[in-house]
Amino acid sequence: MHSSARFLIEFGGIILGLGLLGRFAARFRFSPIPLYLLAGLAFGEGGLLPLGASEEFVAIGAEIGVILLLLMLGLEYTASDLVSNLKTQYPAGLVDAALNALPGAAMALLLGWGPVTAVVLAGVTWISSSGVIAKVLGDLGRLGNRETPVILSILVLEDLSMAVYLPIVTALLAGAGIAAGSLTLGIALGVAGLVLVVAVRWGRHISRFVSNDDPEKLLLVVLGLTLVVAGLAQQLQVSAAVGAFLVGIALSGEVAEGAHNLLAPLRDLFAAVFFVFFGLHTDPASIPPVLVPALALAVVTAATKIATGYWAARRAGISAKGRWRAGGTLVARGEFSIVIAGLAVTAGIEPSLGPLATAYVLILVILGPLTARYTEPVALSLTHRLRGPEQPKDTPAEGAAGVAEPHEVGRP
Repeated sequence: MHSSARFLIEFGGIILGLGLLGRFAARFRFSPIPLYLLAGLAFGEGGLLPLGASEEFVAIGAEIGVILLLLMLGLEYTASDLVSNLKTQYPAGLVDAALNALPGAAMALLLGWGPVTAVVLAGVTWISSSGVIAKVLGDLGRLGNRETPVILSILVLEDLSMAVYLPIVTALLAGAGIAAGSLTLGIALGVAGLVLVVAVRWGRHISRFVSNDDPEKLLLVVLGLTLVVAGLAQQLQVSAAVGAFLVGIALSGEVAEGAHNLLAPLRDLFAAVFFVFFGLHTDPASIPPVLVPALALAVVTAATKIATGYWAARRAGISAKGRWRAGGTLVARGEFSIVIAGLAVTAGIEPSLGPLATAYVLILVILGPLTARYTEPVALSLTHRLRGPEQPKDTPAEGAAGVAEPHEVGRP
């Protein structure tokens, strides 16, 4: 009974604290994500008051939070939209990989950590946080903006790339031979391709199976299906986030709208738990020794992500405001970066990699929501000063965040 009471008090305190922080952030009109992370730091390992009884439940809740964030993002788009975007945006994926993976690899080599660690750190700096970015897009009301499909395409390309990257890294860390590594990679690619084909070709049948007039049954079926697909994807070394996202795009019409309305409160709850969990597992004492290289890497890769988003949005015909918004939104790193670093830490290849990756992600996961909000006004203000007061105006639809436009790609 004592442990049960302690769990209820701890977890209830976490939820209550998150609610108060969210209200504070809403009052001053900024994203609550940095506050959630700082709360996790304060009550995690080496913090002011470490939690214990509720830690396992918070860990499970954090995984569900990431899955729900990606499911809800997938519900905004149809399967045909996804395929069209991937066909048109794959060059942006290549530019993204080149601009953002190379700085991480270079830093590892400069620190003398060797080629295997360089491959790992390249992944840490390459992959944006789908969970953080999905939450930021919702908080800022930008899900209907013209640049959002560009952002989404880059995120999906990154997530799908993990189906190739993670088996390679796992094989390198384990010292596996070419045959074993190739088999793992082939299985991962086959599973990712199969899930994508099912989502694109049989999405209507899935929607018909899921559809139900009773909100309770619809909620249970959609949530259960999403968790099962995400778990199977992760078991087969494909991202659980990719599986959840593909379930979202496979659902369409009234089913998607109904699921969105029912799952929104659950998403907000478990997404907040995810960000707190991230902070809980970071010891503040491990950050200062690696703060300088982490800061340098954060500055460089924040700039390269902004450049990636700007270039991709410009290629898609988005105006200047949308280009800067796209670039600023992509800055945050998070869940995938920690997963990649965790593989290397478990393998014991470089003791300092874990603290460096943690400090780097903490910097950018706090900076990311700020760059998403302020990159556009700051960049346009500087451009205005350099070029003079006369600037081309955006169309009314693009200038207002969150306003659906006649030719946007996502669902209305």
